[in-house]
Amino acid sequence: MINSDSSFVVTNTVKQLLDNGKLAVGMGVRQGRTADTARVAKACGFDWLFIDMEHNSMDIDNAVQMCVSALDTGVTPIVRVPSHHHFHATRLLDGGAMGVIFPHVDTPEQAREAVLNCRFPPIGNRSIPGGLPQLGFASLSQAESCDLCNENLLVVVMLETEQAINNADAIAAVEGVDVLLIGSSDLAASMGIPGDFNHTKIEAAYLTVISACHKYNKHPGMGGIYENQLMEKYVTQGARFLLGGSDLSFIISAGRDRKNFLDGLT
Repeated sequence: MINSDSSFVVTNTVKQLLDNGKLAVGMGVRQGRTADTARVAKACGFDWLFIDMEHNSMDIDNAVQMCVSALDTGVTPIVRVPSHHHFHATRLLDGGAMGVIFPHVDTPEQAREAVLNCRFPPIGNRSIPGGLPQLGFASLSQAESCDLCNENLLVVVMLETEQAINNADAIAAVEGVDVLLIGSSDLAASMGIPGDFNHTKIEAAYLTVISACHKYNKHPGMGGIYENQLMEKYVTQGARFLLGGSDLSFIISAGRDRKNFLDGLT
């Protein structure tokens, strides 16, 4: 986070990590609804929140409260929206999100639409709101506000079908897209190999996306793979924007381990 003469601007730390070639590891939020969620992620060492509005019943107010509370922690709040409708993205961005993840992006046209929805002119056509929490609600000129928000925004598109993988080069070429995130679960299912993340088709998909990202200076991402050896495999190949697991999976894993331990004492 940096101070300027007229505002308190929250810097997108994930974007900085990625631009410096570092890993950026996120915690998925499916069960969490409270404002302290980002501080829990911070205590665990995560870099960003994957606030998932596609696969749960979370409403916009819950998501915005978590986004705003995350802004002073260094944990970057990023929301996966449920669709490509522009208002699903802009309402979260106006409320404090510093990135949007669009699911099921199969074509460069869909990727371009995502950019137009999220970025202010001249890159996009997002409607200009009033004061923003990411800018400390400072009274800035529209030009300065737009530039600062565009600079600190992360636009993530999810590639979850063979069509998307085949279009990876064209999607990566779209100006304003930052990350190509492979949704491994849906991708494997679409290939007829559900859950087989070590399959040659999945490996080929990662290599294709990583190559496209390197070509256009974008960042390759990995989601849906949580077995340590496979994670290491794809990180070694070049994946950098990583979903490390969800709060639900962590609760189940830790709860099961504790119960098994206690059962062993009897």
